[in-house]
Amino acid sequence: MQKEALSKSFIYLLLIIGSILMLLPFVWMISTSLKQPNEVMIMPPKWIPSDIQWSNYIEAWFSAPFAIYTVNSVIVLIASTIGELITTILAAYAFSRIHFYGREIIFSVLLGTMMVPGEVLLIPNFVTLSNLGWIDQYQALIVPWLASIFSIFLLRQFFFSIPKELSFAAKIDGCSDFRFLWSVMVPLAKPALITIAILKAIGSWNAFLWPLIVTSSENMRTLPVGLISFSTDTGTKYELLMAASSMIILPMIILFIVLQKYIIEGVARAGIKG
Repeated sequence: MQKEALSKSFIYLLLIIGSILMLLPFVWMISTSLKQPNEVMIMPPKWIPSDIQWSNYIEAWFSAPFAIYTVNSVIVLIASTIGELITTILAAYAFSRIHFYGREIIFSVLLGTMMVPGEVLLIPNFVTLSNLGWIDQYQALIVPWLASIFSIFLLRQFFFSIPKELSFAAKIDGCSDFRFLWSVMVPLAKPALITIAILKAIGSWNAFLWPLIVTSSENMRTLPVGLISFSTDTGTKYELLMAASSMIILPMIILFIVLQKYIIEGVARAGIKG
């Protein structure tokens, strides 16, 4: 009994240390966002500002057209999330419930594409979008991210956990595959779909490299790309950069905290059967 208690205490200690290490960058970001410029780079580092500068947040917001960046980020997030959910639902149902020749081979090939680094695809994708005339338009920010192999895999595993007897009963009652999918499978897969939507929303909101490449005007830039405004030839305004970063990251932190139980449930149930 004592050995078990010591084991649990050691595990909890490791978890606490890990949590502190993960929180430190966020604490430093918030601390820096409230500092005066002369306190940002002093050594040894100063964790608590001598004079809290809430005005850094106001100055950061008006230092660049962040209202436009926010609108662009919201549009891209909503469109890409809805699009990915639709393609994921249809593909996952096909690979889990519809039997067709070469299903497993095709799915294995799709899974294999996950091993290809995203950086390798930047140039081919850019050339393709350039030929279509989509550079510096919403299409370039949305269309390439309307499907995700990982999301299809996750939802496919979840669909496998749903008893096949439901499908047989629905077909006896004359229910088509399409109606069964949207009336039965989708409501039952709510935890997995919420998980996919949250992961997609966070990824879309924080995307930097691709929006930087395919946008050239301020009217099309998203929030992460807008942070470049604080880095100039004369240096970087770290206090304003951290203030803007804090504002950008806050919505995703709130979203994750509110819906984290669905992420845990969705991932856990997706691993029941495969």
